[in-house]
Parts: sequence; structure tokens; C-alpha cells
Amino acid sequence: MPAPRARAVVIGGGIGGLTAALALHRTRWEVTVLERAPSLEPVGAGIGLAPNGQRALDTVGLGDEIRELAAWQGDGGLRTPDGRWLSRIGSAAVAARFGGPVVIAHRAELVARLLARIPGGTVRTGVTARLLDPGKAQGAPARVAADGEEIEADLVVGADGIHSGVRRALFPGHPGPRYSGLTTWRVVVPGLGRPFPPHESWGRAMLWGTLPLQDGRIYAYAAAPAPAGERAPDEHAELLRRFGNWHDPIPAILGSLTHDQVLRHDVHHLIDPLPAFHRGRTALLGDAAHAMAPNLGQGGNQAIEDAVVLAHHLGPGPGRGIDRGPALAAYSAERLPRTTAVVRKAARVARLVQLSSRPAVAARDGVLRLAALLGPGAAVRTMDGIADWRPPRRTYADRAPQGRATERGGIG
Repeated sequence: MPAPRARAVVIGGGIGGLTAALALHRTRWEVTVLERAPSLEPVGAGIGLAPNGQRALDTVGLGDEIRELAAWQGDGGLRTPDGRWLSRIGSAAVAARFGGPVVIAHRAELVARLLARIPGGTVRTGVTARLLDPGKAQGAPARVAADGEEIEADLVVGADGIHSGVRRALFPGHPGPRYSGLTTWRVVVPGLGRPFPPHESWGRAMLWGTLPLQDGRIYAYAAAPAPAGERAPDEHAELLRRFGNWHDPIPAILGSLTHDQVLRHDVHHLIDPLPAFHRGRTALLGDAAHAMAPNLGQGGNQAIEDAVVLAHHLGPGPGRGIDRGPALAAYSAERLPRTTAVVRKAARVARLVQLSSRPAVAARDGVLRLAALLGPGAAVRTMDGIADWRPPRRTYADRAPQGRATERGGIG
């Protein structure tokens, strides 16, 4: 008789939690995802999937599907509020250095593709889950309370976001996330009927980004310093006040908005790293482990990396009661230094965005223009050590920028 499959409970049904569920399922774990929201309709707008995140998705068979969502194969870059280019970054240069372009997709696209590969019944929505015991005692299971039901598991994955209850239970003395000083707005609007290059525009303590989606819609985002918790009576009007006189196509995008389309969130980050990403039989991933400012576009990518690295170290699921301590320690040892470095680099970029004095902004823009004179590779190299990451288990062979996979492997 085959050994019973080990059981994993994933608390949180976001991108990191769903990727973990799929990766563990492919290694024959029995997985249950507990999500507090009544449905998995994604809260948010777009997500940039960098080459490192795409390679992580290769391990669960989704990399090529995501690459097919790429909407732009030309140049983009950084601009000033009046439209002048500070630096240009071409998708070909990114692909040449890192093996593929950044793919901009709606979060709903990625969530749907993950769910399509997870067995029905895996995800339970509308469930409030709480960690009762991380499973620290020798041989003892972890225990989770889920709306009055108690669930024992060989593994609990805390993928419950920036205000993670699992993190607080594991590390009650940790100060938790801190406010970065930035608030953000995000929108998805219909296309404008004409092409435009993707860009971020940096002003005095303000930032705007405009990115095309494959279906013709536009994902746009903005950021500015603000007191924590501050909200405008009408966020659409607030964006018009701040960005309405910036370069084309920003006014046209703002003109197509209604107030109920604007999402606003303050940016908190775990600038104080955790001592580990696990205790007992419980592991943390994504924002629960290393929430970061969005300025490198790496929050979702790092969560996806976490998920596949966790599944890699845990290995095949058959057999209950097995000591998972060494595997979880290896996961912490691999992920903690990398994500700490990314959190800190994102924080440095966020501070550059918040510069407000004219001399400081002029100096910042001058450095960006000087770097641009060194060629497109200079801007691309700022993502060295991040976008060039590869999974611990080989998946697809190295590919030319426009090539296709010739060798497959991965989890499962």
C-alpha cells in the first residue's frame, strides 16, 4: 500500500500561495489553500513578470504561457514630467542579458492560469485561518484553526500578505512592516487606440508609470509621498491634480478614468529582515516574509521564487510525520539573504523617487542621463543579481532572446 501523502495547508490564496500550492501538488503533496476573501477575484491591477519570475514559473509548467502575454517588444524607459527621456531600455536588451523581456499581465490572468492547474477543491475561500501551533515539538504536526475546524498538517505555508498573522505568531517580537513614506495608485483602463512606449516618469517626489497590456488595455500606476493612511475624497480628482499636466498619454489616461476605478494603497515594507522564514513545520513566503516597495517590480516575482524553492527543498510529499526541519532550514538559508537584498535595493529606489528639492532632483536626473550615454546596457545592468536568477532545479535550457525551450524539466 502506498504511503499516505503529506499534507500542506497554505494560508492565503494570492499569487505566492497559489504558486506554492501548485508546486507542492506537482511533488505529490496533499494541499489545501485557505483564503479569507469570499472569492479569488484578484485585488489589484497589473503585475510585471521579470525573467526570474518567468523561470520560476517554468518549474510549474507556466513559463511559456506567461511569455505569450508579452505586449511590447520595443523601447521604453524613464521620462521627465514634460516627456523628455532620461534613459531608454529596450526589450531586446533585457532579453539579451536575462533571457527574455519583462511581461506585463493583469493579475487576473496569472491567477486564472494557476487555478487551472490546481485540482478542484484545493482552494477554500471565505475561510478565516489562524495558526495554532507551528509544529515545533519533535514529530508534532502543525495545527491551524479554520472557522472552528482544527486542521493538522505536515507543513503550513504562511502566504497571508503584508499584515500576516502567521508571521506574528512565529515571530511576535519582530517590529513588522514599516511605512515607506509612499502611497500608490493603480488603474487599468481601455486602450487609447494608438501605440505608445511603456515608461516611468519621475518628477519631484512623484512617479507615474504607463504600461500596455496584451489585450489593448493600459495598466497605469503612480506614487508620491503622503502621510500614512491619508485618503482623498475623490482619488481620481487627486490624480488629476497631481499628474494632469504631465506628458502624453497621461492626461488622456486620466480623462478616461472614473473615481471608482482607482485603487490606492500605502506602501509598507519589511525593511527589518526576519531572523528566518520558518519555525517548526511552518514557512513564510511572499509579502508575509519580505514585503518590499514596488519600485523594482519584484514583489510578485520574489513570491513566485519563494514558492518553487520551498517545494524544491521539501521534495516529494509521500510520508507523513517526516522531519521537515532540514528542508525548511535550507529554504530559509537560500531565500533570506536574496530577498533581504532585494527589499533594501527597492527601498533605495523608493527614496530616489521621494526626492523633492530641485537640486537633488536635478542631480538624480543628471546621473540617469549620464548612465544612458553609456548605452542601453547600463540601465539593464541595474537588475543584475535579480533578473538573472535561476531556479535550483534546472528547467528549460538557456534560450536565445526569441528562442523556444528545447529542454524541459521542473517540479513534478
